[in-house]
Amino acid sequence: MANAPTTSARPYGGVDAADRLAARRARLLEAGLDLLGADRADAAELTVRGVCRQAGVAARYFYESFADKDEFVAAVFDWVIADLAATTQAAVAAAPPAEQTRALITDILRTIGGDPRVGRLLFSAHLTNAVIVRKRVESSALFAMLSGRHVENALRMPENDRIKAAAHFVVGGVAQTIGAWLTGEVRLDADQLVDQLASLLDELADPGLYRD
Repeated sequence: MANAPTTSARPYGGVDAADRLAARRARLLEAGLDLLGADRADAAELTVRGVCRQAGVAARYFYESFADKDEFVAAVFDWVIADLAATTQAAVAAAPPAEQTRALITDILRTIGGDPRVGRLLFSAHLTNAVIVRKRVESSALFAMLSGRHVENALRMPENDRIKAAAHFVVGGVAQTIGAWLTGEVRLDADQLVDQLASLLDELADPGLYRD
């Protein structure tokens, strides 16, 4: 991934080299989320020096974990999306089948409500950095695939292109709506938005939509 660490492998202050590197990486990722998820952020102006200043680490430590700025931006996005995926999957798994859609939406809104940086990184239309745009496309494709599998399992139907189309529609529509909600274009409170999105998505549970 990145250049080999330049720090000693010997323990320092009771903390070994691998733990120190992991701690610096975590601070850099958190700093990246601070900067990329800031209100009116311009990721094109993101610099290694700025990230390191925000993280409180020397610039040379950036290259222990990241080859360049683009790899760093991708890593921040992957870190955030992995955390979100883990919590939403747990919320869905804990809910009865009839409540899983609501659990999914509720968890997403709870997460971005608790940390607006996450919402802006994942959904803000103002963040147009090329790496972020690419990562959003990749994550949308992944979530569409997972959504399609959920429909197949729930309706006990084999995969087909109607299910794929609906899955992409769901992922894109939810993302667009959350983005509009974050900017204030959609003026619903969080509970109202959960109700609205869950009701719309429940309408897509009709098996007749997926038969030729």
